[in-house]
Amino acid sequence: MMKTVSAFLAIGVFGCLPFRANAMLVEGIAVSDANKQGALKESMRKLWADHVIWTREFIVAELGSSPEADDVAGRLLKNQADIGESFVPFYGKEAGETLAALLKQHILIAAEVVDAAKDGDNRKFKDSSKRWHDNAAEIAVFLSGVNPLLSKNALLGMFDDHLALTTRETVARIDKNWVEDIATFDDLFGKMMLMADDISGGIIKQFPDKF
Repeated sequence: MMKTVSAFLAIGVFGCLPFRANAMLVEGIAVSDANKQGALKESMRKLWADHVIWTREFIVAELGSSPEADDVAGRLLKNQADIGESFVPFYGKEAGETLAALLKQHILIAAEVVDAAKDGDNRKFKDSSKRWHDNAAEIAVFLSGVNPLLSKNALLGMFDDHLALTTRETVARIDKNWVEDIATFDDLFGKMMLMADDISGGIIKQFPDKF
């Protein structure tokens, strides 16, 4: 959009308008572009907020042996498909499907981690935790690969924090340490919003013509 506006300004299409009207038009266009950036940031936050919220809902249901656990897991897996779909307008269908597949694997392994912690199976817990971190590294590599403006190391650090906090949240619930459980989720949610902002910010910088 901004390229089109620049072209109009260069040939004087707005030149015949009074200065005030001209300025109002340009200001309106700038606001429109800002709204596009804000919309992407908001939608990315919503998607990753759903990621941590539905992960928590699954942890609660699974640890409580609730009959809703399978339905919650289905909703959580849908969120991963939604995140992948949000990448399609920028990186194409194949990239979106790849991200969705990696994130679904992230959730399936997370379920193993939760079950192992619930059962007190240390061997299974260590094995699933290692695969969980390996998967996080794959996601970081993928995201930094499609967008070089996103730091692989920074992403990996954020995902490692996410896994550590999710594990702490799970253990706190098993131990019925509700204060720790709630505080950990608050920390987890805040850090996930920062990651969502980094991702949307990286997309905006990578594709300025779309905003």
